[in-house]
Amino acid sequence: MKAAFYTLGCKLNQVETEALVSAFREQGVSIVSSDNQADIYVVNTCTVTSKSEQKARRMIRKFSRDNNSSLVIATGCYVQMEEEEVLSLGDNVVTVSLDDKDTILDLAAFIGSYRFDLRELKSRTALWLQEHLATSKPDGGERFRYSPADFNFHSRAFLKIQDGCDNSCAYCRVTIARGASVSLDSDEIINRLNQLAGKGYREVVLTGINIDSYQSGDLDLAGLLKKILEETRGFRIRLSSLEPDTLTEQMCGVLADERICPHFHLSVQSGSDVILKAMRRNYTSETIREAVRQLRVVKDDPFIAADIIAGFPGETESDLEESMKIITELNFARAHVFPFSPRPGTEAYDITPKVPERETVLRAARLRKASEESYKSYISRSIGKEAVILLEHCDDNGLWYGFSETYIRFAVENVDKGAQAGQMAVCKIKDLSAGTGSAVFHKFQ
Repeated sequence: MKAAFYTLGCKLNQVETEALVSAFREQGVSIVSSDNQADIYVVNTCTVTSKSEQKARRMIRKFSRDNNSSLVIATGCYVQMEEEEVLSLGDNVVTVSLDDKDTILDLAAFIGSYRFDLRELKSRTALWLQEHLATSKPDGGERFRYSPADFNFHSRAFLKIQDGCDNSCAYCRVTIARGASVSLDSDEIINRLNQLAGKGYREVVLTGINIDSYQSGDLDLAGLLKKILEETRGFRIRLSSLEPDTLTEQMCGVLADERICPHFHLSVQSGSDVILKAMRRNYTSETIREAVRQLRVVKDDPFIAADIIAGFPGETESDLEESMKIITELNFARAHVFPFSPRPGTEAYDITPKVPERETVLRAARLRKASEESYKSYISRSIGKEAVILLEHCDDNGLWYGFSETYIRFAVENVDKGAQAGQMAVCKIKDLSAGTGSAVFHKFQ
């Protein structure tokens, strides 16, 4: 029995796929890459942009058409929003909603325990899914069952601490798909983190749809981080995307701890107050500036990245210039620029006037060019400094690759023999002119 997995979208989807891979492997199922022949394909979809949906449709249709005796299981946010459309992509396609996604973990055990004829795979599995999905679940399922024993695609570990979102941003369809914010109990987070540390993981990424909205009892995200720092040891902590308005002086005081990576990804979206208001974001451009200032007070030249949307309905040339200004003025190490994608069911879908698609593409290109200049400025300051790099893999020439605490990818020279993936290496940065920088090994940490 062979299974293949294909994931689109956010880190949370990646975490959930990791857990599914672990569950299938534990049941004796061979895991193969998605470009190989498999008996089961699991596609974890995204609905953030129309392009992500198009790619999901293309891959589901391809897996279904090229492997008509196999079963294609589609799940994720796109499936949640457009289930009938996904089912129409192939006769061997079945769908699993977000509330029921954890059922796929149990499917692995079903497949592992039943040695039926592979020709009956689709009918048997589809029947099993139908029976189990009909069983009611409290609170819409068990969203935090995803706790993979081993991470098959990464040397760092990921821990899902939150799901859903209470914001009502005008452009976002994920909120509709994922529902209200829910959080994993803080004691269970500590338990899972200590398990990961016991397995030797030296970096853990805390992830969710909107981790800023974390709430367990009287603990918010800042309180959770304090608890983690007090009750765990042995690994550094990386955070997924953060909202500018949550980066208060108190929160940044917690982020100052040396175990928290100096790498922050801010959900900025625009530098224009007019557009931020139209987007229904809960902050202004001045909030963004203050958040960045606070981060640079508590961390020494941190890598600060930002999401920016180009071509939001009603965006003028002046609004675009405000976004350009905030990239250059704040010297973001990198801006992830997304052309606006109108999502059915969202407020922004009907907002006018629309920015023509061709113009949106041109605006995105201008923002990316500004980002490139900021990136060059950042990396020029890094040459000659030391970095602590998490080693991930070694090529045939003995050259190791990994990511620094600032999440820059490096090729590391002269690493001691016997090095293993997952080890931390203190290195001196040699060059960062290419997409992958180079560094020279000094010692293990």
